[in-house]
Amino acid sequence: MFTHKKDIFFDLDHTIWDFDRNAEETLNELYFSYRFDELFNQATPELFISTYTRNNHRVWNLYHHGKIDKATLRKLRFADTFTELGVDPSLFPKSFEEEYLEICPTKTNLFPHALETLDYLKQKYTLHLISNGFKEACEKKLAHSKLLPYFKTIVISELIGVNKPNPQIFDYAVRNGKAQKEYSIMIGDNLDADVRGAQNFGMEAIFFNPRAQEKPTDIIHSISSLKELQDLF
Repeated sequence: MFTHKKDIFFDLDHTIWDFDRNAEETLNELYFSYRFDELFNQATPELFISTYTRNNHRVWNLYHHGKIDKATLRKLRFADTFTELGVDPSLFPKSFEEEYLEICPTKTNLFPHALETLDYLKQKYTLHLISNGFKEACEKKLAHSKLLPYFKTIVISELIGVNKPNPQIFDYAVRNGKAQKEYSIMIGDNLDADVRGAQNFGMEAIFFNPRAQEKPTDIIHSISSLKELQDLF
């Protein structure tokens, strides 16, 4: 279906690197070492993790659209979780976040079929990465998960100064990758940042939709598993 394409641009978090699963593992470990079971009066971390996950998705969406900066994102996702769970956010220990930021990017859970699909695609296409993640975290994730060799170019929004869905970052990524947008395609999980961002730039895009969200009418291509890419390309 997309055999005329030459360059494939991937998102990282929630598309290849399983952010929520890696975060859950990290938070499970830290929850008990910081005695959050006593602080929240919750014997297990499920409620804390689900509340954090929802808040994290919300503040990342604000960050994608330039409404908050990096420091505010990192502050709000835990502060809002504490507030929602009825605990004074001033009680949040700074060292918890420092350990979280140290440990989480070293986790290596990827979405099913990620490596086999990248191996398959790399034989036929030039692969690139465009991430709205932060430099130090992205570099750790790519190194620990052994993803670096798959990508010819890696564009991190923090270093460029603009985030997806801004068309400038797609323009930069295409030029930096010595690609042409008509022969390129973007694959990502975020409807606004990845898919509509690419489409508004004039590049085709595939919505990675493992949670089976309802597909909006303006989204043309979608997959529920990375393995499907082996049939499309």
